[in-house]
Amino acid sequence: MPRQVMAASAPQRTGGKKTHPGKAILAGGIAGGIEICITFPTEYVKTQLQLDERSSKPMYKGPIHCAKHTVQNHGVRGLYRGLSPLLYGSVPKSAVRFGANEFLKTQWRTRHDGSLSKTGSLFCGLGAGVSEAILAVTPMETVKVKFINDQTSAKPKYRGFLHGVKEIVKQQGIRGTYQGLTATIMKQGSNQAIRFFVMDSLREWYRGNDPNKNINPLITAAFGGFAGACSVFGNTPLDVIKTRMQGLEASKYKNTWHCATQIMKNEGPRAFYKGTVPRLSRVCLDVAIVFVIYDEVLKVLNKVWKTE
Repeated sequence: MPRQVMAASAPQRTGGKKTHPGKAILAGGIAGGIEICITFPTEYVKTQLQLDERSSKPMYKGPIHCAKHTVQNHGVRGLYRGLSPLLYGSVPKSAVRFGANEFLKTQWRTRHDGSLSKTGSLFCGLGAGVSEAILAVTPMETVKVKFINDQTSAKPKYRGFLHGVKEIVKQQGIRGTYQGLTATIMKQGSNQAIRFFVMDSLREWYRGNDPNKNINPLITAAFGGFAGACSVFGNTPLDVIKTRMQGLEASKYKNTWHCATQIMKNEGPRAFYKGTVPRLSRVCLDVAIVFVIYDEVLKVLNKVWKTE
């Protein structure tokens, strides 16, 4: 009897407010599009540093030097080279991510009497990451990396997004846009597992016994930035491997494991954390912005789109 009383008084962990997957898809897409336009320059610098392999003569001394060198040679617009494929992909990527996460949360709650455990939060985030990796991230990231890598060559061959995609498919087939799929699944899966788990845990802690308590956007931004930092330190090595597997010299690697062993052999363990500083700044800002915009768009959608 005492156990039953304690169980009844303990608040049920639901993972916060329930959101219709359709709303999550729409809000996620809008948030993703706005976020990438704000943070792309740091993504550009991060990718350049990761492609600047130590086995050859390094071109950049660090993120600031990379940005300065790019502006001097290509102007400010040079920091946005490769934005178009990422922008075209960011909307469906975020839509799939948030939609899949809410769909999986709904399925988990249905099977567990309306509750969402920490394990459930982790697995739902993992599922969201794998979904976005297959449906949006891999082709988007492959094209983006090739675009950025192409700019460093003596004679750039891609004139724009459509021309670049056409050339990649012409020379390498559809598989050319799916290079590094395994590494991307590993990266995105771990990314979203960590981020959604941390966000769900922090929101639950902040709301206490009231799962419907509103959270100030500044608090959401702080939680999002912390969740982003956790994911960076947790999986930057996978991000480096993924970038190498999707670059213009990806053909020299047999598979994901071969790429990892070659990096270790030729450049040492520190190479797995190349680009950490610019990635940390971008990801923290990225995750903070996305979650804030997502929550704010949801508030609007909840007023005009009644689903309950």
